[in-house]
Amino acid sequence: MVAKSESVKSLAAKDEEVTVCGPHLKSIDDLKSFPQFKEGERSSMLCKYLTQEVWDKYKDSKDAQGVTFKQCILSGCQNTDSGIGVYAGSPNSY
Repeated sequence: MVAKSESVKSLAAKDEEVTVCGPHLKSIDDLKSFPQFKEGERSSMLCKYLTQEVWDKYKDSKDAQGVTFKQCILSGCQNTDSGIGVYAGSPNSY
């Protein structure tokens, strides 16, 4: 966990705006950079598996119904105690 935490900090330094996860995020427009979870908020599957590489690949993507990647992860970024943190917005989101 320490290595991931340190790598998240170094990646954040590259971004102009840092997106810190929490209930203050109101829309997908608030997800301006790779979402960062605070130290005590590391229980969700989103936090565990969302990497900078995955973020960079999918951050601007959407499925055939128009559901965006950011829509799928927004709830998990807002509710950091969520067990899963990723929700499919349509059958194609899976």
